[in-house]
Amino acid sequence: MNAHEIRSENDARIARLLLDDVFVRKVKGHIDRLSESGPTGVRRHLLSSSVRLSRDMSPSVHKMADHCVEALGIDIPLELYAYASPQFNAACFKPEEGRLFIIFSSSLLEAFDENELMFVVGHEFGHHVYQHHEVPIGYILNGQQRPSASLALQLFTWARYAEISADRAGAYCANNLDAVARALFKLASGLTDNRVVNFDLSEFLRQLDEMQAVDAEPGQGAPMQDWFSTHPFSPLRVKALQLFHQSSLMQVGGMGKAQLEIGVQGMMGIMEPNYLEGKTEVAKIMRPLFIAGAIAVANARDGIGEREKSVLKEFMGESFSLDVLNIEKLIDALPKRIELVNKHASITQRMQVIRDLSVVARAEGEIADSELVVLYSIADGLKIPRSVVSNALTAATDLD
Repeated sequence: MNAHEIRSENDARIARLLLDDVFVRKVKGHIDRLSESGPTGVRRHLLSSSVRLSRDMSPSVHKMADHCVEALGIDIPLELYAYASPQFNAACFKPEEGRLFIIFSSSLLEAFDENELMFVVGHEFGHHVYQHHEVPIGYILNGQQRPSASLALQLFTWARYAEISADRAGAYCANNLDAVARALFKLASGLTDNRVVNFDLSEFLRQLDEMQAVDAEPGQGAPMQDWFSTHPFSPLRVKALQLFHQSSLMQVGGMGKAQLEIGVQGMMGIMEPNYLEGKTEVAKIMRPLFIAGAIAVANARDGIGEREKSVLKEFMGESFSLDVLNIEKLIDALPKRIELVNKHASITQRMQVIRDLSVVARAEGEIADSELVVLYSIADGLKIPRSVVSNALTAATDLD
């Protein structure tokens, strides 16, 4: 089977939209011109900061890589590296000088068994196969010229679906759902010792069921701020891979891909409550809070200028005009709007507002202390941990 058949449709669809965006094309063009002038130094950095794993040094890891290369139809010279770190991590870099580079933390190589590592290796290959590095998300979100707020939100959404695609590539290589789930559990919890905890797949997945059952109330065991990062919440990733494993892409007679994509998109809705365009009663309550919150944050530094007006217009539409709004009155209305949202919206919906306000502020550039005070105040009012704000403002944006 062609590896592209298992790619998430939303990953492919949003990637096409992003690569068509004027701002993304501009950033990508700049990066491409730099690459044409010579190597960007990735290999040199890896050689100086980590250990290259030769076939003689690490035959088992190379054997896994060979399996994934064949399964995913990859045709490019590969170099594997390891670096010292207590954190479980791995990453795939954009090819340079005709080579593909994958790096693993020492703790991950030591703590994961062969089948679990197979998933990790396949996941990293997936980012290469699906050309995820063609969307330079890190450069865009952290560059000197900031993207529009709506583009920043779209990039975060795409990144989560990109991880779903990479997960499928890893699961396709491993072909062992239990091992895949154990790998994701270890990545989420950091736990590897069976004397401390006995991993139970059904119990792990119950976190997601409980989230859905109590109106997306968070399950225990994972930080809430992770829900709106560039990576999907871990139990959600396992559930998405369980559906993938049950599909016709992995099982004869399994569910069709269309049904698979509908199921995954439904679960991702936990992380993407669409209140800005939604027509539900809750959405109608959340939008006014977002407007007042965005204006309060934008006003906190030096008042609302043309840049802030253009950001707000992106979300509110061309008919939206700050000129006819009483800014002070809107800011004064924040407590009442927060109280109303607390009464009617779930915790994930409230977290979405905080995440969106933080991403909009981040898109503006360096966050002033006065803006941070407003963001924290709104988070406190919505009974959301301040760490959600901090995570949205500082979260790593690169895929891994």
